[in-house]
Amino acid sequence: MRLRLTARRGSGLILALVLAGCGTTKMTDSPRAASEMLLISQAVDYAVAKIDFTPLSGETVYLDTSAIDKDAVDKGYLISMVRQQLLAHGASLQDEKGKALFIVELHVGAIGTDHRSVMVGTPAVSLPSVVPGLPTSIPEIALLKKSDQRGVVKIGVFAYNRITGRAVWQSGTSEASSRLKDTWIFGTGPITRGTIRQRTEIAGEPLPDLSRTPQFFGRKGEKDPSAPISPTSEQYYPNNGVPAPPPPIPAGALGVTGGPILSSQPLVR
Repeated sequence: MRLRLTARRGSGLILALVLAGCGTTKMTDSPRAASEMLLISQAVDYAVAKIDFTPLSGETVYLDTSAIDKDAVDKGYLISMVRQQLLAHGASLQDEKGKALFIVELHVGAIGTDHRSVMVGTPAVSLPSVVPGLPTSIPEIALLKKSDQRGVVKIGVFAYNRITGRAVWQSGTSEASSRLKDTWIFGTGPITRGTIRQRTEIAGEPLPDLSRTPQFFGRKGEKDPSAPISPTSEQYYPNNGVPAPPPPIPAGALGVTGGPILSSQPLVR
């Protein structure tokens, strides 16, 4: 009797599970990989952080970005970071050229990613079909495989006096890079490390403290020792209440004629 009750309950449970149905979840990917965007944005952070905008402190400036290719990758992020650093160093940004004494032009030499890979083993090989039903390809057999991806940025800025047209300051070339390295050992992996990772990961999951493991696998929180402090950290600007510098005034309004004169107020002719 008990066996019959148990069998009936088991059958009822199976029937309930069958009738309950199932759900599906749609998985989508963005047009660009998140790792690629992190590599580029971090390289931008490093390159912009290397530029010291202190010479423009207290001046009215206009950021000219017309020299940047309209199709440049993450152009908006780069421009915003440069504007942030100008403000952080005390410059007074203007939305119109006519309101600024100095024009700061931003130019980009490179902004993008590089990728290279190395494999020790047998690559995937396609074979001609001879016998129906037999496989026509040999899958990849990798004893060791490494993939290295870099984000590279090269930028520079220079400033000139809008009224006289003469050069005032230039930053020089600022270059920076970020890295992401993936490693597979006997098909196990990827073992991921790099500047955009907080610690070494395997198959997307962070590993515990690997400070005693060989350097081949990387170390916890690996960072580029030559990279400067990122300008993305929190910061408070205590001088936000200081009055803005006075804008240039037309020379005609003061009745000034002839050659240049000495004045504490910049004049626009």
